Amino acid sequence: MTLGTVSTNRSHGGTQGVYTHSSAETGTEMTFSVFVPDHEPGEKLPVLWYLSGLTCTHANVTEKGEYRAACAEHRVIFVAPDTSPRGEGVPDDAEGAYDFGLGAGFYVNATEAPFARNYRMRAYLEEELPDVIARSFPADMARQGITGHSMGGHGALTIALRNPARFRSVSAFAPIVSPLSCPWGEKALTGYLGPDREAWRDYDACALIEDGAALADLLVDQGTADNFLESQLRPELLEAVCAAKGQKLTLRMQEGYDHSYYFISSFMADHVAWHAARM
Repeated sequence: MTLGTVSTNRSHGGTQGVYTHSSAETGTEMTFSVFVPDHEPGEKLPVLWYLSGLTCTHANVTEKGEYRAACAEHRVIFVAPDTSPRGEGVPDDAEGAYDFGLGAGFYVNATEAPFARNYRMRAYLEEELPDVIARSFPADMARQGITGHSMGGHGALTIALRNPARFRSVSAFAPIVSPLSCPWGEKALTGYLGPDREAWRDYDACALIEDGAALADLLVDQGTADNFLESQLRPELLEAVCAAKGQKLTLRMQEGYDHSYYFISSFMADHVAWHAARM
C-alpha cells in the first residue's frame, strides 16, 4: 500500500495532512485527512473518526470543523474520510441528484448493480482504512471513538452499533437515525440494497438497537432550527428506542441551530472532549 501526500500544514501544535491511497474495497483512489497532535517519538494517540454528510468530502470538516485546537489539547488524532468512492467510471445518480451516488454513499456495502462494485464504504471504513491508519500514523487502535454529521451521523451510529468492542465512545451531530423511516434513507437503501427492507436493518441505528445492539454511552446534538429535523432526521425515534431498550443516550436539542457547519463547529470541542474522556 502506497500512501500519497496531497498536503501537510502546521496547525495548533500538530500536523494537518491530506492523503490518498488506492482502495481495494472501492476500486478507486480514496482521499482522507488526518490531524496528528505533536507527540513523543514512539508515542501512540487515540483516534477519533469523523464521517461527513451528504454532498461532502473530507474537506468540509477539515476546513470548517474547528476541531484542531481541541484535538491538540486532548491529544487525539482526527481522521476524516470521504463519503463515497469517486472517479471515472464510478456510477452516479442518473439525474445528478445530491442525495444518491457520488457524495452520498450512505456507508453501506451496496449489493445492487451498478453500485455493488464501488460502493463498499462499510468495508472500507470497518476494515481497510483502519489498517491504513494503524500502519501509517501513531494511532493507538485500542482507543477509538467515532462521530459524524447527518448521513455521517448515521454512518457513525451504525458502524459503532455493529462493532461495539472497537469504539470506546460514540457521538453524532444531527444524525439520520432511521433510514427506514425517511425519504433520504428509503431512496438510498433501495438503490444500493434493493427493495427488501429486512436487508436495510443493518444500516438503521434504531433497528439495530431494537434488535439488541448496544453501546456504553451515546451523545447526540441536534439543532432545533434544522430544516431537515422533522422529515429526515427524526431524533425522537432514537430517543424512543433507546428508552425502550435501556440504551444510555444524551440528546441535546440546541436552540436556534441549523444543519450547517456553524452548528457543528459550535459543539465540536464539546464532542472532542467527551470522546477524549472516554478514550
